[in-house]
Amino acid sequence: MDVLSLARIQFASTTIFHYFFVPVSIGLAFTIAIMQTVYVVKNDDMYKRMTQFFGKLFLINFAVGVVTGILQEFQFGMNWSTYSRFVGDVFGPSLAIEGLLAFFMESTFIGIWVFGWDRLPKKVHLASIWLVSIGTIMSAFWILSANAFMQSPVGYDIVDGRAQMADFKAILTNPHLWVEFPHVLFAALLTGAFVIAGISAWKIGRKHDISMFKQSFKISMVVASIAAVFVMIFGHQSAQLLIKEQPMKLAAAEGLWDTSDDPAPFTVIANIDTDKKETTGGLEIPYMLSLLSFNKFSGEIQGMNQLQEAYTEKYGPGNYIPPVKTIFWTFRTMVAAGGLMLLLSLYGWYASRKGSLDKHPFFLKMMVFGITLPFIGNTAGWIMTEMGRQPWIVFGVMKTEDAVSPSVTANEVLFSLISFSSIYLILAGLTIYLFAKEIKKDEPAQKKGTAENDPFDKEEMISVS
Repeated sequence: MDVLSLARIQFASTTIFHYFFVPVSIGLAFTIAIMQTVYVVKNDDMYKRMTQFFGKLFLINFAVGVVTGILQEFQFGMNWSTYSRFVGDVFGPSLAIEGLLAFFMESTFIGIWVFGWDRLPKKVHLASIWLVSIGTIMSAFWILSANAFMQSPVGYDIVDGRAQMADFKAILTNPHLWVEFPHVLFAALLTGAFVIAGISAWKIGRKHDISMFKQSFKISMVVASIAAVFVMIFGHQSAQLLIKEQPMKLAAAEGLWDTSDDPAPFTVIANIDTDKKETTGGLEIPYMLSLLSFNKFSGEIQGMNQLQEAYTEKYGPGNYIPPVKTIFWTFRTMVAAGGLMLLLSLYGWYASRKGSLDKHPFFLKMMVFGITLPFIGNTAGWIMTEMGRQPWIVFGVMKTEDAVSPSVTANEVLFSLISFSSIYLILAGLTIYLFAKEIKKDEPAQKKGTAENDPFDKEEMISVS
């Protein structure tokens, strides 16, 4: 393989693995903060034990997520130095603020939260976990402000062959950011909620502290139901924005080679032939694509062939059609995962309100396996988002093939790819082991007012941290 292919494989693998942890941290921090809020309001130790139980899992996930993020950032200097020099002046403020949030605000208040139990007033201690949650959310915002620039560059000038920030306000008000950020945020809340729900379902099925885990399941299902609805709302807005800013990505996601007749159908499944540039054998829903794109049963959708001609005229010779099969099927995988999570969360909310969870063993098993759904949906969504932008690394400004480090060799990239992959396999095994160890523990009912039965053992939390 050449340097470009290896560098892309490495960045894709490290990004996908790192993003297994990011939405879990955001979602767990938010839902744990809700649990602790209920504890402070009701003064019921069951909610304290609930908070502490899932708090341990949050700390494990957060620690591994930080390590994987650091490894990912190494690649900007190793494999993508040309790209880093080009966008460094634009990304600098966003990444600096994100670093301050991730390594100072979040880490500081996580420490206060871990060691502040029974030492700080309840409301002050509660504020610390809410600040951790806000920190994780704002950290995601600043990272996505950089990604939104890659999708739709604004607020910059080209000076001496490099992008320089000309309008910071334009970067923060980028329309792409304000559909991408809430979509990712609610997907993260959905991820954390499904992790909690799946673990709670497993505990209920094994008769471990049923009353506590029924409540944690109920809280997670409320969060998941609301989050799933907003994921779809902002996902719909993202698709509508693509019509204006990246019509080629939308056309690839629909396998649409030629400009459609008015109105356009939505293709559910189809056979994509990239050699013949045709889509056949499709199951279509009439009018649906036009409705999703324009909120009405009319509207022309441009095809990839016509867009290729337009892009060639605008940007010069080249192939501007992304990997169509990958974009087509990852989009449907993402939508299917999101739809299934919405149905499961709504039914879970209903069943938990009726108090009949333990009477639905099959549904509880489904929720345990449902833990995988947000990871499948998140991964498919990001693959579609990033690969659908190809051949651009910064849309319309810089191609991916021009962004690779000029001095790096294929053997060097291959060595770092193997090294990083090995480290990630070790981290994955360690994470699974630690999660399983904590989840399988029986949580004895805590006697109210007795510190010695506190499951949030200080020495154990130091080792976890």
